[in-house]
Amino acid sequence: MPTILITTSSFGTHDTTPLDRLTRSGFEVVRNPFGRRLTEREVSVLIREHAPVGIVAGVEPLTGKVLEGAGGLKVISRCGIGLDSVALDTAARLGISVLTTPDAPVVPVAELTLGMMLSLLRGIHRVDSRIRCGGWDRHMGGLLSGKTVGIIGYGRVGACVQALLGPFRCRVMVSDPRCLSSLPHPCRQVPMDELLAASDIVTIHVPYTPETRHLINGEGLSAMKKGAFLINASRGGLVDEAALHHALESGTLGGAALDTFEEEPYKGVLIGLETVLLTAHIGSYAKEGRVMMEKEAVDGLLDLLGRT
Repeated sequence: MPTILITTSSFGTHDTTPLDRLTRSGFEVVRNPFGRRLTEREVSVLIREHAPVGIVAGVEPLTGKVLEGAGGLKVISRCGIGLDSVALDTAARLGISVLTTPDAPVVPVAELTLGMMLSLLRGIHRVDSRIRCGGWDRHMGGLLSGKTVGIIGYGRVGACVQALLGPFRCRVMVSDPRCLSSLPHPCRQVPMDELLAASDIVTIHVPYTPETRHLINGEGLSAMKKGAFLINASRGGLVDEAALHHALESGTLGGAALDTFEEEPYKGVLIGLETVLLTAHIGSYAKEGRVMMEKEAVDGLLDLLGRT
């Protein structure tokens, strides 16, 4: 019986339908035995032991070394959008198809982004922390309504963030390398330097590639409006975290919210700043979105393996 290896840790937690479908389609299903993100070595061992024809993956490292040892692997179906954890060149050379679930994470990530905007502006996370430490500081915040929001990257998630901002009557600016001809009024496309200089809030929604590494660096942070807020619920590595720490300590920025980091789990210097809201890469962790994402991953896998 051919094997499907599920390397993502939380698969099937809220709905077993995708798991049941794999079994009914004639596959033996092997799940992540550790309940956490796997290391490169752990993925390699599981592949060597079970010789899967398909992998349902999270963000564990499917490096060139891992894939070279995966004889018989035909499909990697990723629960999520980003592919920076997969050695795509090696996969292509070995004839391994790589899929994503582009639709399911959109609303969960966009809603988290909106929540981060509100928390940063009102200092919700800071007030909560102070009360738990015995304080009663009434932090004076600001409104989201009427603010200028800069969206870097106008793909599915960026567009959804823009739509969610509609009731807040924000001025929305977009920076994207593509020419966008049909932006909804009053949203407008501008160069990134103009967006950084004018925005009260900057939110990043681009994929991680060698070209976008440290897209927001010290120079970009210095170009931002004084007291502005930065949000990254996209991919770790898009923001230079050391430069961000300096910008926050110096008061150049008013605050930041990060859901993704260069090294995860995150244990870096930003933990010591109360102006930073940190979450544990939970962008897609909304139950409804997670169930949809797992279904999409299995649908794509079975389609390519001819088991629909």
